[in-house]
Amino acid sequence: MREITYAEAIREALREEMKQNDKVFILGEDVGRFGGCFGVTKGLWEEFGDERVRDTPISETAIIGSAVGAAATGMRPVAEIMFCDFMGVAMDEITNQAAKMRYMFGGKVSIPMVVRTPVGGGLCAAAQHSQSLEAWFTHLPGLKVVMPSTPYDAKGLLKASIRDDNPVIFLEHKMLYGVKGPVPEEDYIVPLGVADVKREGKDLTIIATSLMVHKALEAASLLEKEGVSVEVIDPRTLYPLDEETILSSVKKTHKALVVHEAVERNGFGGEIDHNGEGF
Repeated sequence: MREITYAEAIREALREEMKQNDKVFILGEDVGRFGGCFGVTKGLWEEFGDERVRDTPISETAIIGSAVGAAATGMRPVAEIMFCDFMGVAMDEITNQAAKMRYMFGGKVSIPMVVRTPVGGGLCAAAQHSQSLEAWFTHLPGLKVVMPSTPYDAKGLLKASIRDDNPVIFLEHKMLYGVKGPVPEEDYIVPLGVADVKREGKDLTIIATSLMVHKALEAASLLEKEGVSVEVIDPRTLYPLDEETILSSVKKTHKALVVHEAVERNGFGGEIDHNGEGF
């Protein structure tokens, strides 16, 4: 199978969904001619034009507010926020509008929108450009939260997110954009809410997210040389969380380690531990 980068997989998902459904469009700062801060949308403006790849003012509030309005009227916007740290500027639109509207209107309105945003450190981009804030969004009823770790998952999960009728927060780690992996050329999706066993083992379960999945797999390879068999679980979707796959693994190994990049206090790793009742 061919190998492409994480960024290329995301771009391919966007291109395929835009070709299949003319209601899908992209908006955000520098997503058009410039091709996005990390080059993810490069070439899409030339292919689809200004109407469907829309450069916006430097206003996260305007970007998310526009996406909510467009989704409520039947479009399927994919909004890009340049850094996850800037999502705070648009939290009213996310928490009080996107997440609530379907409930507030008794299911008569759907909000099929995706917000793509980079997370995590590693690029020396300073404190206000390097946070992992995924726990913010999993706290909010009405949002789905996705955090892929591989090119295969990034493409399949983004396609599933775009087709979903609910608002989805799609978190992409900056250090993964250049990582290559096998990705099928044919159309496929990775269902939301389904975890993946990245490596099977019998002595210890590591539940890891995003970039930490790769760190966990490296650690598992080292431990194998010492006779320790490690199973690595990637939730892929933080909400809805696939508790069954995680608990099934822990019942087998009887030991669990949760690895995430975010701060320990109120981080998402604590939610995994809570759902496992302390394992």
